[in-house]
Amino acid sequence: MLVDDYDRAIAYYTQVLGFRLVEDTAQGPDERFVRVTPPGNGNTDLLLAKAKSEQAARIGDQAGGRVFLFLHTDDFWRDYNAYKARGVDFTEEPRVETYGTVVVFRELYGNKWDLVQPA
Repeated sequence: MLVDDYDRAIAYYTQVLGFRLVEDTAQGPDERFVRVTPPGNGNTDLLLAKAKSEQAARIGDQAGGRVFLFLHTDDFWRDYNAYKARGVDFTEEPRVETYGTVVVFRELYGNKWDLVQPA
């Protein structure tokens, strides 16, 4: 995930979305290897990479305006209400689909995610 600032991104993903910081290793001046993992998930990490020059234009639009990632939950309403209380930007009201309960949200940079509890 392209970000503009490591500490800002870490704060958002850990404090707002409840992710856990897995690694934050210096890689030289102004570069770090930063990984976070979603709550309850030890198998998936998200790399937070500080954008360099031409990459900066892609921050927040890494999927061309489409939903970029899916965040699965085992309790949709718990997580939806917690995120809403923390100011997460939901683009719609939750809905029930054949595959589960889902809502689209924009993270700190504007990338779209689905919060989904599979049926």
